[in-house]
Amino acid sequence: MNLGDFLIENEVMMRLGFFFGMFLVMGLLELAFPRRKLLFSKTIRWLNNMGLVFLNSLLLRILFPLAATGVAAWVTSHSWGFLNIFNIGTPLSFIVSILILDMAIWAQHVLVHHVPALWRLHRVHHADPDFDVTTGARFHPLEIIFSMLLKFLVILLLGPSVAAVIVFEILLNATAMFNHANVRLPTSLDRYLRLIMVTPDMHRVHHSMIRSETNSNFGFNLPWWDYLYGTYCSQPAKGHEAMEIGIPEFQNTKQITQLQGMLTIPFVSEQTTHRGKR
Repeated sequence: MNLGDFLIENEVMMRLGFFFGMFLVMGLLELAFPRRKLLFSKTIRWLNNMGLVFLNSLLLRILFPLAATGVAAWVTSHSWGFLNIFNIGTPLSFIVSILILDMAIWAQHVLVHHVPALWRLHRVHHADPDFDVTTGARFHPLEIIFSMLLKFLVILLLGPSVAAVIVFEILLNATAMFNHANVRLPTSLDRYLRLIMVTPDMHRVHHSMIRSETNSNFGFNLPWWDYLYGTYCSQPAKGHEAMEIGIPEFQNTKQITQLQGMLTIPFVSEQTTHRGKR
């Protein structure tokens, strides 16, 4: 059995294993080495954020039962996409696939920040008033559907192997939980680590209430696109402990921390209200 066949046969177990494994590791590290003091009830936020994750997972399973790997299998069998047409060799094709898919996710992230209709969906992610491992998977169902359709398009044009898509999906999910974790890394480790991957301190800047900081550090996995396109911001102006997380116009506690409120965010106007009891 080659690597591709192994990944296909064990995809579900591997993805679940990496998801829950990384979630457990980062959750424990948050308890042991917290970067910031959380302002809201962790129990309420975690229950509702994870409720949104399960809702999204169920929706994707119903709408796209074969998901991205099914599209990759189809393009491979029909020799669609750049990589299948030019046949540049398996090792190089694998690396190119990971890089292009990651750049596509970065570009999508930039897009949802600058297109008003898409930003309305993406506000659900940024409206989280605290920043921890569950924030990394907190997205509105409509944004999840949009993201999946865009990923299908990239796969159709690129023609990556099924193995490359599975590895990329696992990496993306794992790194999203890592770089959203409320974890304090040693400064020296963070400095070198962010040369090759997005760290929690690097991505936390992106969740600042300051607009210029929100529109920076769009990477989830690789940091190089932000370096290359000038969207990198090293540190928040107020420092990580004092910086404010969230969206200034969304401060209603029930709306930003409870599932039913999060689902309505794309459909309401931005309006400032007082925070309720924390």
